[in-house]
Amino acid sequence: MAAQDQSPAAQVWDVVIIGAGHNGLVCAAYLAAAGLKVKVVERRGVVGGAAVTEEFHPGFRNSIASYTVSLLNPKIIRDLDLHRHGLTIVHRRLDNFLPLPDGNYFRAGEGITQGEIARFSQRDAARYDAYGAEIDAVADVLRDLVLRQPPNLVDGSWRARLMEGWRTLTTTNRLRHLTARQQRTLFDLFTKSAGDYLDGWFETDVVKALFGFDSIVGTYASPYTPNTAYVLLHHVFGEVNGRKGAWGHAIGGMGAITQAMARAARERGVDIEIDAPVREVIVEKGRAAGVVLSDGRTVRARAVAGNVNPKLLFEQMVPAGILPDEFQNRMQRWRCGSGTFRMNVALSALPNFACLPGNTVADHHTAGIIIAPSLTYMDRAYDDAKRDGWSREPIVEMLIPSTLDDSLAPPGAHVASLFCQHVQPQLSDGRSWDDHREAVADLMIATVDRYAPGFAASVIGRQILSPLDLERTFGLIGGDIFHGALSLDQIFSARPMLGYADYRSPLPGLYLCGSGAHPGGGVTGAPGHNAARSIIADSRRGFRT
Repeated sequence: MAAQDQSPAAQVWDVVIIGAGHNGLVCAAYLAAAGLKVKVVERRGVVGGAAVTEEFHPGFRNSIASYTVSLLNPKIIRDLDLHRHGLTIVHRRLDNFLPLPDGNYFRAGEGITQGEIARFSQRDAARYDAYGAEIDAVADVLRDLVLRQPPNLVDGSWRARLMEGWRTLTTTNRLRHLTARQQRTLFDLFTKSAGDYLDGWFETDVVKALFGFDSIVGTYASPYTPNTAYVLLHHVFGEVNGRKGAWGHAIGGMGAITQAMARAARERGVDIEIDAPVREVIVEKGRAAGVVLSDGRTVRARAVAGNVNPKLLFEQMVPAGILPDEFQNRMQRWRCGSGTFRMNVALSALPNFACLPGNTVADHHTAGIIIAPSLTYMDRAYDDAKRDGWSREPIVEMLIPSTLDDSLAPPGAHVASLFCQHVQPQLSDGRSWDDHREAVADLMIATVDRYAPGFAASVIGRQILSPLDLERTFGLIGGDIFHGALSLDQIFSARPMLGYADYRSPLPGLYLCGSGAHPGGGVTGAPGHNAARSIIADSRRGFRT
């Protein structure tokens, strides 16, 4: 009897996952725990996708793209035992800090937010608790739903329709626990603009700016664009170390999360290969049967899962003519693009804010520092970007993670993350971001310098990631950090398309496990967790789907 070929090229895996971003690693770890043989292939030279920590200037390291922790699901942290694998998350000492143009400031954090609001409006301070309770009640519903497959519209067998009916029923029952007022709030948050919603609660510009900022993070829109209230809600269902709605920092940067995930996956037997871009999904006998890498090697598998933007997976990796026309048309219309311009800067000194001066680390230095004093300012920034390509007065959120983590910068120095908006995802009139990157970066630095004089002079190194850079480096089409807009037609059962909300695709054996699936973007791990459930269920039927 001839010896069986055991060469890597002849090996057949149960599942090959495209992309070692956090969702791909989460999916791989759950699949391996279920006994499946799993291989992950990653085109970059490091695991982590957009959640990576890298040296961007000699001696200075930072979270290069994603930059803060809240949405990472606590069940996933427990299931993968990420703390044992090296993950430590600490709270910010203050949640948010807003320096204001008139020399005043606003601080938000546990135990102080209401008192800060009272400095501006007693009426708004009196309404703050009721607002928080209303948002928290609806956010609790989302927390319940993020790790569940949404109801899926199917034309299959009576068994499939029965299963989807059950999912619809359980979702409906969860919503029935809300009061009538809370149900109306849920509807408002899924349909209204954040500006309209917040205008109904508060009268003070800075209070509305504090909450409204979440509605345009990673979203190319005005806070007065319909559906931005849902984006606001999407950013408040997280928690850090058991504290709901809090934001924190992973010691070692966001790469510490994905490195811990990679260790958990490898411990369970997952094979992870870097510098291995995928050229094409193999299709045989009407099924996904593996992938072809850019160097011509094949990785054969009984199933394939894509942790990439749906447009990349279905338009560039699946051979033409395989997918149904209706699905292909949906992918062509899949809306991507956030008005994000990302920077990492190396600083010789701590920023010194004119409104709250000090050269030593204070609570506000550890916060999310938001330069966007009103919803009108944010609305104008969006209008500028639509017309000119970028905002004349941009929105900037700055974090200085070295105030919480001294592993990121040399003694006495600091690193800062600048998450800047609004810019056009693709510049109009045939212009390229390659020609305008430096000028816009200067504008972002100057914007911070207006509130922290001397900031520009303290910058000794900078890394600039325009939307085009984010696309080329991380596969974030149009700089879209969510793998697709979080609009009403692209969330829940419609993510990525009605009939395919179950992480399966029209091509049997091909799954979507990234942020283009429910519940969407952010470092949550939820799409990877949920996709693993579908893949495991199909594996028990021999992948006969």
